[in-house]
Amino acid sequence: MRPLTDEETRTMFEKLSKYIGENIKLLVDRPDGTYCFRLHNDRVYYVSEKLLKLATNIARDKLVSLGTCFGKFTKTQKFRLHITALDYLAPYAKYKVWVKPGAEQSSLYGNHVLKSGLGRITENTSQYQGVIVYSMADVPLGFGVAAKSTQECRKLDPMVIVVFHQADVGEYIRHEDTLT
Repeated sequence: MRPLTDEETRTMFEKLSKYIGENIKLLVDRPDGTYCFRLHNDRVYYVSEKLLKLATNIARDKLVSLGTCFGKFTKTQKFRLHITALDYLAPYAKYKVWVKPGAEQSSLYGNHVLKSGLGRITENTSQYQGVIVYSMADVPLGFGVAAKSTQECRKLDPMVIVVFHQADVGEYIRHEDTLT
């Protein structure tokens, strides 16, 4: 478990800023304590400094995980967000997409969100902007990238992809053996 290098931090924060913008500082300086990001086995963990001090008593090779896994670095050093970060990203999301009840199941199976399943979308969402996908009852279901801007969505065919899928809460069941 080590701190992120400057390059790793920049890469991770660029990815996070696509979803929550300048609210990244609210993740680190929280009212309930200071939190930080640590790297362990190419995975980035979000952990309180209080818990981090307690974990120093555990050998690195024996430590499986600590805190919440936000994502991992690929072999090409790109950062990929995991669904476990959704609970921390959703409250600070700048751009949101709500799906109709009939399209919830499709998105939870890992499919893209189509125009026919789109309930609402945040105003001024640009194309290729990171969005959090919600149910109509404001329950976060996952996140993805907007395939079309808000203005383009108004005059689209119902079978056109509006949000490219990246992660959803259905992954807890589909990939339970690889999530840590």
